[in-house]
Amino acid sequence: MKRNDRAYLRIVKKMGLLSFVLLACLPFIYPFWWMTVNSLNTAAGIFGLPSLLPSSWLWSNYIEVFVHQPFALHYLNSIVVAVAGTAGNIIVASLSGYAFARIRFPGRTAAFILLLTALMMPVEITIVPLFFQMNDFGLTDTLFPLILLAVFGAQGAFSSFMMRQYFITFPRELEEAAAIDGLSTARTFFRIIAPLAWPVIGSASILCFLFSWNLFLEPLVFIDSLNNFTLPLSLANFSDTYGLPRWNIQLAATTLSVLPVFLVYALFQSKIRSAMVSSGLKE
Repeated sequence: MKRNDRAYLRIVKKMGLLSFVLLACLPFIYPFWWMTVNSLNTAAGIFGLPSLLPSSWLWSNYIEVFVHQPFALHYLNSIVVAVAGTAGNIIVASLSGYAFARIRFPGRTAAFILLLTALMMPVEITIVPLFFQMNDFGLTDTLFPLILLAVFGAQGAFSSFMMRQYFITFPRELEEAAAIDGLSTARTFFRIIAPLAWPVIGSASILCFLFSWNLFLEPLVFIDSLNNFTLPLSLANFSDTYGLPRWNIQLAATTLSVLPVFLVYALFQSKIRSAMVSSGLKE
């Protein structure tokens, strides 16, 4: 076979593979494209014939998002919940994960198994007792329950599990050398272990941020005041005087709310994959 023929076959194979990948991605890309296109349509245009471009470019839909309700405040509430919950999650999970991986104490195995049971408990089972607990603490209709759930709920347990699985892969010689130099366990963790754990810390941060950003059932239960709404509650609140959804305005708001999550995941997806691999390592 001639060299030109072989080069031609390689190009055909690459084009075929590229076409297959694009077709495989289409079911995942099209919903986002449809959402963005119809966020610029009229309400009637959404239910017309499908098209790749909007029938009318109504940029005023995005302005109406902020006129209909305090959407900017809801955006800020979601940012506060996501950032504060993620910070607390990482602090508690890194400390507990290191304790489960390296510090021997009575009942360590039983405590770790108890921690894992939090991953098996559906939120629908725990939401009612959590509501009464937060009500007794006087925290209902505030953002604090949403932050605490990210730290001490199932997502916190998952982050602790990820940290523990990552820390058990560390060579013990690092800690032994630190002990010879006179460092305590706490100083060893903060000065040596934590700086080396940035990959799993970054991955756990991203996953916790996405979890907090997308919370819906918990804000629905704990939040009453409109000014304390987070974005998922806000998106369900775009309706007219008859209670019917304003689809084009709702899609515009959804497009705005998806952007931070999409950018975070697109920029750090490699860290998420590496964290999933690390969490599967065994001691």
